[in-house]
Amino acid sequence: MVGSIPVFLSSNKLPKNKEGSASSSPQQSDKISGEKRHDNSDFLYKKDEFPLLTRFRKNDKPVHGMKHPHYEAAKNSTTSLDSPNKSCFHEVQSTTFDICLSDRSINCSYVVRREANLAARNYEFWRSEWDQRLEGSCGRVLRPGMVILKHYLTFDEQVNIVKRCRNLGIGPGGFYQPGYKDGAKLRLRMMCLGLDWDPQTRKYADRRPIDGSRPPCIPREFSQLVERSIRDAHSQIKKESGVNRNAEEVLPSMSPNICIVNFYTTSGRLGLHQDRDESRESIKKGLPVVSISVGDSAEFLYGDQRDVDKAEKVILDSGDVLIFGGQSRQIFHGVASIIPNSAPKELSKQVGLRPGRLNLTFRKY
Repeated sequence: MVGSIPVFLSSNKLPKNKEGSASSSPQQSDKISGEKRHDNSDFLYKKDEFPLLTRFRKNDKPVHGMKHPHYEAAKNSTTSLDSPNKSCFHEVQSTTFDICLSDRSINCSYVVRREANLAARNYEFWRSEWDQRLEGSCGRVLRPGMVILKHYLTFDEQVNIVKRCRNLGIGPGGFYQPGYKDGAKLRLRMMCLGLDWDPQTRKYADRRPIDGSRPPCIPREFSQLVERSIRDAHSQIKKESGVNRNAEEVLPSMSPNICIVNFYTTSGRLGLHQDRDESRESIKKGLPVVSISVGDSAEFLYGDQRDVDKAEKVILDSGDVLIFGGQSRQIFHGVASIIPNSAPKELSKQVGLRPGRLNLTFRKY
């Protein structure tokens, strides 16, 4: 099979820094060009924040045989404590943020350059490689109620997701960059579909407070993809359990009415936190969160405690789907880093997706 096999790192102990604790938390901000910079901690309140990983062990090896230049950048980061009185606000961008590069057409269509024969041969070779990689698509139960579906999305599905998110993102209720009153900005762009989630109040509403716009509806094909992935996760649960058990008891089905779309640059990361802003009924039933990754890969942490030293790690590649519900609905989870230059090259060529990670998380309120 051409292409890399997913790497699962279980019980990966992530080291502390010289001061005895992991550095660069969502409570902290990095100094960049004389300005404070806040981690994209998913806008958690202070009580939910936890230090983020900025150093890795010397023996840690790059996944998929790639170099990790972001390791060195992380080592050199400097941090300072936030003021306890600092409050979060949302800044509407004066210019629309486009997740695709500016030289692409409005519908992200692929413009074939007429240098043609060599480019066409390279393209066909790449698509053949991609198809063989898809043959190795596999699922794995990481823990009760938590399933990863590796290389689950086809290339065309990923292209469609980028196109739809791009077109929605440049319209009303589209991508914006939250920030702080001191002028610092979080290193992500966010857009909500279905219902708006306000990072400051941690509540859902029909309109977002920054400009009164209604969030776009969740595209039907997105909802169908979520429902299909949950069914396939059920099949994986039955397969690994070895018995014909009711997978619904382990991982309930869910039809989403919320989607939070985040775009992270290659410097983006996410502190350990729980997703618990949905209704009590939804959380009590263990209705799952379904996370779809497109673009650059991410080092994803998860565990029962808000402790990076005890967290397990898995690599989320472009096209992967991660589902956690049931007993795992309230796990702590976060992103240690985004792996630069790890996105499929043809994805960037065809839709012009910027370097970084496009992440869609679906849930039901």
